[in-house]
Amino acid sequence: MSKGLANIMKQAQMIQQKMAKLQEDASLKTAVATSGGGAVTITVNGKNEIISLEIKKEAVDPNDVEMLQDLVIAAANEALKKVHAEMGDEMSKITGGMSIPGLF
Repeated sequence: MSKGLANIMKQAQMIQQKMAKLQEDASLKTAVATSGGGAVTITVNGKNEIISLEIKKEAVDPNDVEMLQDLVIAAANEALKKVHAEMGDEMSKITGGMSIPGLF
């Protein structure tokens, strides 16, 4: 095997190890988003898990359940966008800006 190919293989292995570490650390990365002027607050982690959900009493109207559902969805989507962006930035640092489909 040529030195150039051996070097590429070594770099690929290092990138793979760093990506594995990033995926392990994903549960430690969090993002918080609110909707409805703070009526709903959601925290998600880098593994796309909701780790907390807070709903203020004034957001609960039995006659308008759809509004509360919309607020929860909006906050969840925004939090997920934030954590994906952060994880994407971390992945970009590892891959040198090279986009790898299926990762963050």
